[in-house]
Amino acid sequence: MKIQRSFDEERPTLYLVSTPIGNLADMTYRAITVLKDVDTVFAEDTRTSKILLDHYGVSTPLQSFHAYNEDDKAASVLKTLRHGKSVALVSDAGTPLISDPGARLVQVVLEEDFPVVPLPGASAALSALIVSGMQPHPYLFFGFLPQKSGARQKVLKDFKHTSHTLIFYESPHRLKKTLADMRTVFGNRNVTIARELTKKFEEILRLRLDEIENLPDLKGEMVIVVEGASADEAFTQSDLVEHVQTVIDDGESEMEAIKKVARLRKLKKNTVYMAFKQHKSQDDQE
Repeated sequence: MKIQRSFDEERPTLYLVSTPIGNLADMTYRAITVLKDVDTVFAEDTRTSKILLDHYGVSTPLQSFHAYNEDDKAASVLKTLRHGKSVALVSDAGTPLISDPGARLVQVVLEEDFPVVPLPGASAALSALIVSGMQPHPYLFFGFLPQKSGARQKVLKDFKHTSHTLIFYESPHRLKKTLADMRTVFGNRNVTIARELTKKFEEILRLRLDEIENLPDLKGEMVIVVEGASADEAFTQSDLVEHVQTVIDDGESEMEAIKKVARLRKLKKNTVYMAFKQHKSQDDQE
């Protein structure tokens, strides 16, 4: 067991600093202080981050850190930490690692026993969730769905029977196709589309999935919040069996499929296991 007491000792630290998702005024005082104090700021897009840093008078050197150079830059971060200096990681907007690179960096820094400290702030997913009018918890954040319809529907089917509120990111040119796939898989549920959050043209659209034909063309960054399965979509044994078999058909082993279905449906693993085994036993007898 390793216990990190972030404020008890001064050690070289990797700070994960949340930044505004559009409105520059949404920066925290602590985030500005940390960005000024660290030796280097690693940013997904240095041009975007420079605008933010200049706005707040932060002159700390910037280095790029994106999905294509993460391994090389992780080595650079470790080198800086080993020399006794702290660094910060920011993404283009919002909280680092959430649909952005950085997860591998955190792993290697922790493996070297350096502290990793989060600085909370703006989050498009949570901002959309709390204005959606839907149950705020439990929720399930997925991020970006696959680009092709078949693969997208396959993912959505995994969440068809969960009562969790669902949160997705989507680009404007795929929005209507994604909503159509959601209607195909989920039926007619409530959905909230939050676009350009915190920016001048922020809009929150609340509708039912059967209303998507009336949806205007939308631009900007999108968050889709979908209500979870209702009580009248109660699970039957045949539902469980079908769900497990679908996951197996997608390449998982039988036991892994059972675990996955149990987790998604918030059921005991043994409940799913017994339902599936009973079904297989009946098939064997026929």
